[in-house]
Amino acid sequence: MSILTNFSPHKYHGEIPFLTYKLKSWALNQALEHSKRTVLLALLVTAFIGSGVRFIFLDDNIMNTLPKDIDSRRIWDEVIEEFKYTDFFFVAFGNPNEKILNPDALAIAWELTEKFENVSQVDEVISISTLNRMDSDDGFLVVGDLMPHKNMTEEEVASLSDYLKNNSNISSRILSKEENYINIIIRPKSDNDFPGLVAAVYDITASYQHQFEFHFGGQPHLTGAMPELIKTETQQLMLLGLFIMAAILLINLRSIPAVGMVLSVIFLSALSMMGFMGWVYHLTQTPRFSFSMVNTSMPIVLLTIANSDGVHIISRFFREARKHKDVKKALTMTMNQLMLPVFLTSLTTTAAFLTMVSSPISTMTGYGATIGFGIMWAWVLSSTYLPAVINLKKWDMNNAAIKQPSILEKLIHRFGRSLLNYPKQVFLTGFLIVAVSSIGIWYINVEVNIINLFKPGHEIRESTLFLDREMAGSMNLILKVEGDLKDPEVLNKMIDIQDYISAFPTVNTTFSIADVIKEMHKSIMDNDPAYETIPDTRGKINNLFTMYSMSGDPDDFEALVDYEYETGLITAMMQSVSTKEIVIMADQIDVYIEEMGTEVLTTETSGMMMFLKDFTTLIVQSSINSILLSIVIILFITWIFFRHWKFGLLSVIPLTSAVILNFGLMGWFGIDLSHFTALLTSIIIGVGVDFAIHYISEFIYYSKNGIGADEISRQVVDDVGYPILLDVFSNMGFGALIASSLIPLVHMGGLMIFAMISTSLGTLTILASLMEINKHNLIKLGNG
Repeated sequence: MSILTNFSPHKYHGEIPFLTYKLKSWALNQALEHSKRTVLLALLVTAFIGSGVRFIFLDDNIMNTLPKDIDSRRIWDEVIEEFKYTDFFFVAFGNPNEKILNPDALAIAWELTEKFENVSQVDEVISISTLNRMDSDDGFLVVGDLMPHKNMTEEEVASLSDYLKNNSNISSRILSKEENYINIIIRPKSDNDFPGLVAAVYDITASYQHQFEFHFGGQPHLTGAMPELIKTETQQLMLLGLFIMAAILLINLRSIPAVGMVLSVIFLSALSMMGFMGWVYHLTQTPRFSFSMVNTSMPIVLLTIANSDGVHIISRFFREARKHKDVKKALTMTMNQLMLPVFLTSLTTTAAFLTMVSSPISTMTGYGATIGFGIMWAWVLSSTYLPAVINLKKWDMNNAAIKQPSILEKLIHRFGRSLLNYPKQVFLTGFLIVAVSSIGIWYINVEVNIINLFKPGHEIRESTLFLDREMAGSMNLILKVEGDLKDPEVLNKMIDIQDYISAFPTVNTTFSIADVIKEMHKSIMDNDPAYETIPDTRGKINNLFTMYSMSGDPDDFEALVDYEYETGLITAMMQSVSTKEIVIMADQIDVYIEEMGTEVLTTETSGMMMFLKDFTTLIVQSSINSILLSIVIILFITWIFFRHWKFGLLSVIPLTSAVILNFGLMGWFGIDLSHFTALLTSIIIGVGVDFAIHYISEFIYYSKNGIGADEISRQVVDDVGYPILLDVFSNMGFGALIASSLIPLVHMGGLMIFAMISTSLGTLTILASLMEINKHNLIKLGNG
């Protein structure tokens, strides 16, 4: 006779629907009676799902995270369609304390420019060897090459140097302030392959790095370099974290096979999750399921949740085996008791992640759905594969791992007795800690400037700061201007806007078609600085363009103005700034333009600065919506399964307090809220509700089985507290992320540790003490 025939759903969980009981009985029967077949089937299905990893598409373009209907994205798309791609890749080379304007260095600038132009991802290269110079010949405008040939004489270099000194609007873009570095500006064709562009530029410059220092910057560089950097660091730190996790599990479980079983569930779950993402992208081609920088936290999130399922089952099996000395009976008792709470924690956590589908950030949709699938597959493996593997192992009932309680078991036993002797004091202490922490929420700083993701001293950060300090900058602001761009009034208003923007300390230079007209006007007047102005009539402006076309190429202006001279661009090159500064600057620019009046021209603002401003808003909006919606959904799911609103309310208390603690302490300790750290909310919700559901489920189980009010809380703490603490300590391994060179991963490592501690203490202190205080009423509800 199967041991399952002794199981009654009413004896264990009267709230389990009949169909749920039948499904549970069937799954347990398959695991116990057909263990080898169950393991083989689980591995085959996981292998098939996991095979989708080959279809994963890496995409780290921040633009693709923004909805297409927000202003900065809409304007950006219009600018690219009408003009050219306006985000630049900067390559600066030179040596400190050495003048760069010499024949040898200029020849190398020529060589590099030619090589960059041959890269398939490059549309245009703007450098000292490709720019034009404008001079006057008896009142006529003469357009020539700034560098007429590769091998310049000393006299030609001197002439070039003088010209640049008299034309700061050009020199500021291609020459450092001390004239010891040349800046080569690469305009990509599109944002489709920044990693390939970065790899090509690195390869070209490698052979010159014994002669010069090289500094790389710009959004295409950051976006292209980040995937490999994140991939390498995440892999290394994850392996270190897993090693620490395995060591902690081994110390407490004292069984290599048991640790291997827990880790196998984690690995198979992670493989299926990534495979699912690849399959969905392959079948739908939707960018929502592309793998971006935001998605790097997915494996960490899933590992914490899959680890929790495995730890609860293995630790409970050891406790039951210690009591019954029989593998099948111990396994049956374990799964009968845990299958529902494990399913419920998986369901509620998946529901919490699926709230990300409502996020305005497109990649968050794929993030939530992918992790949701991984969590549910971890539940399938924990309910079938794991008990089958446990059943196949020949366990020695006299082994210390089974026969003797572990260090954490003894610790939680003592902790439980101390805690439950003073429930009111414990609850009040926990409540006060949460209340004080909540004040820190008002001090949270939202920061999504990508350069601030790197620690001081990191090569990418230092190169970007060098470009900000010595060159034109690494961030841009784009103003799309519509009006008659041959009308002196319109052009002068453009100059006024540029002057206002240039007054900001973080703006290094601005340029537009108006600057070209001023330069042409000065050039035909024998380079007299007094004529570096907009001519006073439309006819004179037309004459300048006519003269330019006689010796120059009118297409030189295609990145500044359209063919009809009705739409143009003002580009401001600026330093990398904080999100707070971005918001202030954008608002002040909008106010200035509105006060200036827009009778003869209209402007719309876009560019990386505006992307970051909009991204900031979306991050905050997404985090708040996800938190509130997740808590409401979890409350209703647990209310339905536990059949009373009080149990539903109790289930969200630990995670609500942990969320408040998390964001409050972020404010107190100055940890920025970024798209990385905002995702920590998901970990807290997933793990927090996991612990709470196990605690409440165990309480209801014992209330139905006649455990008295004097013993019930102690028994629950003994049974649930050990796997909770083991889960917490084993997940401390991901504190290895603190060693990352990426600041958000450092914060994520620290917040992971805090999240595990806060959620476990929220369950074992606030929830446990509150249920102990109200235990008589709750026992009645549990028996209802």
